[in-house]
Amino acid sequence: MRSPHPPEPERAAEVRRRFGAEARAERPDLAVLCLLVGAAADGGLDEAGMDQAQMELDRLAGLLPFRPGGPRSWAAALGELLGGRCEFHGAPGDYQRLGSSLLHEVLRRRRGLPILLSVVWMEVARRAGAPVYGVALPAHFVVGFGPPEQQVLADPFDRGRVLTGSDAELLVAGATGAPLDPAMLSPADPLDVVLRILNNIRAWGATRPERSDVSLWAVELSLLLPSHPARLRYERAQLLVQRGDFLGGSKELDAYADVVAAVDEPAADRVRSQALAARARLN
Repeated sequence: MRSPHPPEPERAAEVRRRFGAEARAERPDLAVLCLLVGAAADGGLDEAGMDQAQMELDRLAGLLPFRPGGPRSWAAALGELLGGRCEFHGAPGDYQRLGSSLLHEVLRRRRGLPILLSVVWMEVARRAGAPVYGVALPAHFVVGFGPPEQQVLADPFDRGRVLTGSDAELLVAGATGAPLDPAMLSPADPLDVVLRILNNIRAWGATRPERSDVSLWAVELSLLLPSHPARLRYERAQLLVQRGDFLGGSKELDAYADVVAAVDEPAADRVRSQALAARARLN
């Protein structure tokens, strides 16, 4: 299947406006933010499609048993429904697909990256009343159920396999070479989840220069989040230059240099040189 392409400029601007407003809400809605990411990626995802995705999450939640018990029972019930009957899971090849980072596509294909499959689990479980949250382990996102002293972890990428303590330690050691820090098991903030999804999309675009359009809209959505790395402004400037907007890119580079100058003047000079080189390409 061909990778989705962004919507027309008017629709894209509306999606960005709504994304920024939702990100600044008192209680940002994770599903809404993820669907707006999908709308920024896929011009075919209209309002009806977004509503349909929400209804699918509602439908799946309605298939869960009523309050099955404690954290382990909730994890087992979600695993039986989503990983078993509905066959939500992941595979190595899913990392090559942009759709694996888009909620509406994951709901359709029932395949995706660990973090998007975890979003499905969290949204379905939340609607059913489960004590669920995301757990942002390094390089592998999972879901958690229950308070810290009773925490149960499950891996939606592996059809909801319940993780033992040693499983989590191995995942972290494999990704970082370091031991598991208990802080890694804390519930992930919804906006941090969205930023991590956008980071994955930017990484997908970075290996495909012909899809710099994807990298650009992913950076622009990231910049709308209340908290984001300042270097994203530099990345956006570079993308503008790469896409032929030499004047816009040079202005962004100059603005970023002014910020950097307060802490690292030599680095700021290097960025200003890049801005000058971008303007030179206008001739």
